[in-house]
Amino acid sequence: MVFSTGTFLTLFLPLFLLFYELTPKKFKNYTLLFFSIIFYAWGAPKFISVLIAFSLINYFIVNLLSKQDNIKRKKLFLVISIILNLLLLVVFKYANFFVQSLNDLLTALGMTAIYWKQIALPIGISFFIFQSITYSVDVFRGECAKARNYANYLLYIISFPQLIAGPIVRYKTIASEIEDRTATYDDKLSGFYRFVIGLAKKAIIANLIATQASLLFGDTIGIWVFEDLSTPEAWLGVIAFTFQIYFDFSGYSDMAIGLGRMMGFHYPENFNNPYISKNVSEFWKRWHITLGDFMMNYLYIPLGGNRTKTKARHYLNLWIVFLLSGLWHGAAWNFIFWGAYHGFFIVLDKIGLKKLLNRLGSIPSVIITFLIVSVGWSLFAVNDMNRWFYVIRSLFTFRDMDLYMIEPIFIPMVFIAIFFSFFFTIKPLNKVQQFFFEKESYTSRQHIFMFLLMFLLFMICISYILASGFNPFIYFRF
Repeated sequence: MVFSTGTFLTLFLPLFLLFYELTPKKFKNYTLLFFSIIFYAWGAPKFISVLIAFSLINYFIVNLLSKQDNIKRKKLFLVISIILNLLLLVVFKYANFFVQSLNDLLTALGMTAIYWKQIALPIGISFFIFQSITYSVDVFRGECAKARNYANYLLYIISFPQLIAGPIVRYKTIASEIEDRTATYDDKLSGFYRFVIGLAKKAIIANLIATQASLLFGDTIGIWVFEDLSTPEAWLGVIAFTFQIYFDFSGYSDMAIGLGRMMGFHYPENFNNPYISKNVSEFWKRWHITLGDFMMNYLYIPLGGNRTKTKARHYLNLWIVFLLSGLWHGAAWNFIFWGAYHGFFIVLDKIGLKKLLNRLGSIPSVIITFLIVSVGWSLFAVNDMNRWFYVIRSLFTFRDMDLYMIEPIFIPMVFIAIFFSFFFTIKPLNKVQQFFFEKESYTSRQHIFMFLLMFLLFMICISYILASGFNPFIYFRF
């Protein structure tokens, strides 16, 4: 179940909010936990027991870790916890990929392939495994106390607002709110506004733009379409997917943050106008911020960070981080190449590309960075590497300059996407963005205005979702 579905919006969410509001404060966590289990079991009933059992095991391992005075024994329990987390991730997310890659190699060598039964991928496994790892490491480092009980820990792992697609939340960020929180009327209303804004970004902008990306890059399209793509069509597909993935994922993050605030949780922001970045390094400070935070604190710094003895080792660390970031996004070669691609440009930034772009000025550097990022997204849009090579060929060989395949709705929607992606950072419009996204409380008149506006937008979103059978969600598979 995802947020932008009729089932969630018209059945699950109203029932949850009703029961949660009626539940006494000391039992609210149990209501949230109960509905979170239902939420996950709805989409992955076979894996809910695995998630609960694994969470229980990790909880007790970290409890034992927290009781150790000997640093070697603490490290031992930390290593056990991390290995179990990564083992679960490898088995469920990467085993199919590794075996398939090995079979492809064996077949190419004329040898017999290994028999393998495909393992299903649990929903949201990348997100809850990363949260589990942050909890273990932070308790080891003394950055947060262990959870008071298993129910609190399980709620941290499985809470439905951020379970499927983040943000990746560190336990220390919400530990006090799990123990004791109060959602004011400002919180509930502001959370509702943020949820609706995210829903509109996903259900209206992302979905309508996705029709163009799907027309050109959809999985069901025959390879002959990729072979015959004209240069304008290739760029049209890339730009469409670039805006689709941003409004799709940032919209879902907004919905998660809004739902959390309605209950008194303050989840971290996950996006900050990433397409206005002047270089790829800045882009990664603005895109999927909580993943960047994880990679920095739990991978880059342990590898040595920028404290390495040589620049070559520093650059290698950066490249490894992004290579693994690509692998985190998906068990396929296109994601690995995507991570390597971004790692390459991050290293170039360190070598001198960032300084060169700064000399060109703000607007040229933003345009160049946007194009670099967009070309990278083509690796997300086209999973099959053979088809991807046809897309790259069309992008840069200027073959057949005609435009045959274009959805009529795409043109107005892409202008809307451009407006919200770039122009909201202009000072007068930035105040509008702050009003909708960053304002902590509203006056009574502002609440009336916001509620009426958001209720109307909410009804438009529901109407569109119920009337349309096209509702893709890119990050659902991660």
